[in-house]
This record gives sequence, structure tokens and C-alpha cells, in this order.
Amino acid sequence: MEKTMKKIVIGLRLEFLAAAVIASLAGAVSLILPYASVAGVRRNGLSMAAGVLSSPNGVSFAWLPMACVILAAAVLILAVINLINPTVVGVRCWAVVAALETFAFTVLLFAGKSLLDGSGVFAGSFLVKNFGIGFWLGLIAGYAALALSMRTAKVSTGYIVLVILCVLWLFPILWIVLTSLRKETGYYVGYFIPKGFTFDNFVNLFTNESVLPFGRWWCNTMIVAVCGCLINTSIILATSFALSRTRFKGRVTFMKILMIIGMFPGFMSMLAVYNILKGLNLNQSIMALVIVGAASAAMGYHVCKGFLDTISKALDEAAIIDGATRWQIFIKIIVPLSKPIVIYTLLTNFLGAWSDYIFPSILFGDQQANYTVAVGLNWMTDFRRIDTYYTQFAAGAVVVAVPIVILFMCLQRFYVEGLSGSVKG
Repeated sequence: MEKTMKKIVIGLRLEFLAAAVIASLAGAVSLILPYASVAGVRRNGLSMAAGVLSSPNGVSFAWLPMACVILAAAVLILAVINLINPTVVGVRCWAVVAALETFAFTVLLFAGKSLLDGSGVFAGSFLVKNFGIGFWLGLIAGYAALALSMRTAKVSTGYIVLVILCVLWLFPILWIVLTSLRKETGYYVGYFIPKGFTFDNFVNLFTNESVLPFGRWWCNTMIVAVCGCLINTSIILATSFALSRTRFKGRVTFMKILMIIGMFPGFMSMLAVYNILKGLNLNQSIMALVIVGAASAAMGYHVCKGFLDTISKALDEAAIIDGATRWQIFIKIIVPLSKPIVIYTLLTNFLGAWSDYIFPSILFGDQQANYTVAVGLNWMTDFRRIDTYYTQFAAGAVVVAVPIVILFMCLQRFYVEGLSGSVKG
């Protein structure tokens, strides 16, 4: 090993290789240590995985413990290979398999009860506290092998932390998706992986119109989000253009006033706004949300103005010499050059309207037909309905997330460019 450490391989940091190999070895050794014990009965990782896989009860994800065993062994094999002949490709493959191992071990931590109780490996009821030293050693060694193999491959420490956190952040998402597909109803169940899977929760979400007009809620939210993001973005761009490209008396004072007002939480004025809308007979209407959002849009000019400040004012001066008006400068020069910040502003306003809950919950009251999805999903989790509609609530949460995920995937590049431009200014 000492001879290997003295090697120089371009693209690798071999000083972390020995520690990564030791962590991989510890993960493999953990398989022969007590993994779990219930009522005095102990099983190591190998016997527990074999017992779950060969169980006649046919539990879901019975292959998961065996996957942990296979991945731990694969990590050790790759560690030995890279110890003998370290290569950039080999170490990166090692890190990928180590990431899969940590994910499998973490899933097993949450799914252990349903797997072990369902398979009948232990006669008594299993709890997380019944996991033994073998499991905990394997879990910790897996994360250590992942971090150290990534360090060996010269991956930045920040990426290592993000990868580990990503594994943890995936679990709430995985949990809500599994709950949306869960066949058994009820709010609380003592296991992570459902005993049965079905798409009925998604079907009932849109077909049970007499109780759950979710389709209408979704359309209401889409109308508010689309109208709001278009109107608000137009107002923000116009305000930012006026404050960034022109100079007029009271400009600085106006910006200070907007900044001070923006420091107060919006919900402080909600009751007053509601009473004004009620006096205008606009309460409990979708249009009220669009109007209120547009009325306060100008206070969100800061990021957009910062981006416009980075565009050379020489362009404006040249256009004015050529006879262009302020409107033409705005439409034909500034807006085309501000595509990243326009996309960023559209996206943030869409997300704000799409996920807004506090004001719509006050505005609509018991007018269920006008609910947005945020208010509707909260209605489903009321203590009188949560046991009946919880799995449909989870399905609704998945459906609500789809447009946001698509928008971020398509517009991520512009989103980042918009932020970077504002910071630069």
C-alpha cells in the first residue's frame, strides 16, 4: 500500500486512497456483524438479506437488503482494484457505486420495518432501534467510502457535501411519491414502503368532482399564476427600466420608500386588503388575486434593476441620437438584452402565485369552487378529512410539483444567468 501511495496519477489524490479502502473494507465487514436483533434473535446482513429475499410472504422491495450486500461487496472489489492499479475512471466508478450503496442503506433504514415485519424474518415486531452494530457500521462506512473516494477523484469538498445531502433530500420526495401510490388509506402507517401500489389516488383526485374538484382548483391556480406572472413581470420591467435608465426628481426617495415598505411582511395588510376587496364586491374571486399581486408587483424591482444597470447606457444614448423613443429603447433594445432577467422574473412570479396560500385562504373562505391548489390541499388535510384523503393529498402534491419541475428544467440556465447578472450590477 505504501508503494501505491508514492505513485503519482494525474487526476487523482492518492493520499486519500488508503482511508477510502479502509472505509470500503469496513462496509463489507459489517455484513457479517449483527444487523438486527428482535426478542433475542440476531441476524447478520447476509442471513437477513437471504431471509427477506426467500420469504414466502412476497413483500415489496424484498431485493433491497440483498442490494445492500451486493453493493457493499462491489465497493470493496473496486477499492481493491484501485488500490492495486489506481486510475481516474476506476476511482470514479468506485465513487458511483459507493453513492448507490449509501442510497440503498439509507432506504433500508426507512424501509426496514415494513420489510422485516412483512417477510417474517423475526417473530416479533421490528423497530429501527433493533438495528445492530453491523447496520450502523455499514451505513457510516458507506458515507465515508463515498466521501473519500470522491476526494481521491479530486472532486471538490462542496460537491461531496452536496451529493450526501442530495441522498438525504431525496427521501421526502420519495416518501410523498410512494404515499401517492399507496393502496392502503389512512394518515399514519408504521412503514416507509407501501404494502400495495395503485394509481387510483390520481384517478380519484380528478374524477371525484362532488367532493374534490381538484381539476378546477388546478385550473384556478394556473389562471392566477399565468396572468399574475405576465402582468407582474411587465410592471417590474417597466419600473426597473424607469429607475435604472432615467434620472428624475425624487427617484432615490421613491426607491427608499419602496424598500422600506417591502421590509414589512405582506400578511400584515391582508385583513385591510380583504375588507377593501369586500367593499368592491371582489372578495372570493380569482380576479382579486391577480389584482392584489399586480398592485404590489413594483416593489419587486430590485433584482431586475440590478441586471439592467449592467447594460451600457451608451446603447440608450446612441438610440436617442437615431431618434428612438423611450418606449422603442425599452422594447427593441433593453428587453431583448435582458432575456435572462425576464425569464427569472416570469419564473419567480409564476412560482409565487402557484404556491401562495396565506392570502387565498383568507380571501376565498368557504367558496370551495374558487380554491387554488394550495388552499384545496390544505382543506384535504383537515383533521376531519385527513384519514380519508391523505393519499389523494399526496397525489395532489405530486401533480402540483410537475409544472414547477418542468419550468425549472427548461429555464434553469436563464434563472442562473438572471441572478448572476443582478449580483454583478
